[in-house]
Amino acid sequence: MIEEIQAKISEEVEVLTRELNVELPDRIRKAVELGDLRENSEYKSALERQQFVQARIGHLAGRMAEVSKINVDDVPIDRAGFGSKLLVHDLALDKEVAFTIVTGDYMDLEAGHISLDSPIARGLLGSRQGDEVTIRLPVGERRFKVLELTTLPQQLGGIG
Repeated sequence: MIEEIQAKISEEVEVLTRELNVELPDRIRKAVELGDLRENSEYKSALERQQFVQARIGHLAGRMAEVSKINVDDVPIDRAGFGSKLLVHDLALDKEVAFTIVTGDYMDLEAGHISLDSPIARGLLGSRQGDEVTIRLPVGERRFKVLELTTLPQQLGGIG
């Protein structure tokens, strides 16, 4: 999972770097050719995009550094944590929901990926199979029962 996250971040950095070094300079050059820069919306737009792309690349570099610091040996093997796959029973809705706890840059709600920073993930962190947890959500409290738990170490090494 860590390698997948790193690959996704690297791919986005590559696309943004190309935009920053090839596409945006070309847009800026063409906008400059149009004349008066004070009222040139194409020029202003390209500069704003350039600033955004630079900031995003900086953010992604920080995320890459964070991900590279994750030590699978430090992830608990018997409790929910980063990379854990959980099958929970939503007691209020009386339905089963599958979640995988991931970093924000790898989140995919359709695939059941939830960010470590989300209220549900924070509420599930540290839970064990069989636990009932109460999670405070913006819409009120919800109770979940952890039916199945597969931690990242179990996924990588077949532990458990």
